[in-house]
Order: sequence, then structure tokens, then C-alpha cells
Amino acid sequence: MSTSSTEVKDGAGEAKVAKSQAKKSANGVECQGTGRRKSSVARVYLRKGSGNIEVNGKPVAEYFPQEVTRTILVQALHADGVDAANDYDIKVNVNGGGISGQAGAIRLGIARALSSLSEDSRVILRKLGLLTRDSRKVERKKFGFRKSRKKEQYSKR
Repeated sequence: MSTSSTEVKDGAGEAKVAKSQAKKSANGVECQGTGRRKSSVARVYLRKGSGNIEVNGKPVAEYFPQEVTRTILVQALHADGVDAANDYDIKVNVNGGGISGQAGAIRLGIARALSSLSEDSRVILRKLGLLTRDSRKVERKKFGFRKSRKKEQYSKR
């Protein structure tokens, strides 16, 4: 595997060699990213290509038939200044959760993979909030309540 490296000067003026996370392996994977949303986990693999997206071995249009969910997961690819929609083939393994959680997890995974390729895209994706994990999860049900916050009906008599 080969890694690209750049020289970075630290506070004392000494040059350090920083390795980027973008790696080329035997199967042609250029970089990868992991995304999580609700209870979904997505592992995203980018490689140079023509813009094909494959989710769990199926084309993206077959796995996500709704246009809204497909729009969510390609937001990072169509961001201003990044525009990498037709540059990479994307292979995704996703499990857990439902459709919306999986789409959000894939979006975060794609954004993280793109940010590991270049510092410019990292700044742009950070500004758009695409590198921030959505920490909202379902709140647990408490005993004595019907749901997490809904109380039992009160009877005065």
C-alpha cells in the first residue's frame, strides 16, 4: 500500500511528515469512511471511476427507490467546491436501522472519505455540516410512563 505524505511545520519550525488517510490497496480502494446515524452503520469505499454507487451489492436506485433518500446520500458529492459526483465509484456496506438512518449514515461516510482525500474539500464539507455526526437517538422508555416522556393518564376519581 502506498500513502501520500506532505511536510508540515510544527510550532518549533521542525518539519514533520504527515501521512494522509487516503490509501491505495490491491483491490483499488482509494479511501474509505464510516458513517453512523441512529442505529445504522455504513462503511463507504471510494475508488476512481465513473460515478456508479452500489449499496449492499445493488444499484442505488434499486436500494433507495425514493428520490428524497438518494438526494440525501449524494449531498457530499454535489457540494460547492467538491463536485466529485462523476469522479468516483462508491461501494457501500450498510446495516441496521431504517431507510432514513441508512441514508444519513451513507452521507456521513461519503463526506468522511472525501475529506480524507483533500484538505480543501474537508473545509468545505465542515462548513456545510456534512462531517458532523447527528447524535440524536431514540430516547429509552422509562418505567411508570407509557413512552419515554408520555405519562399514564391521570384519573382524579
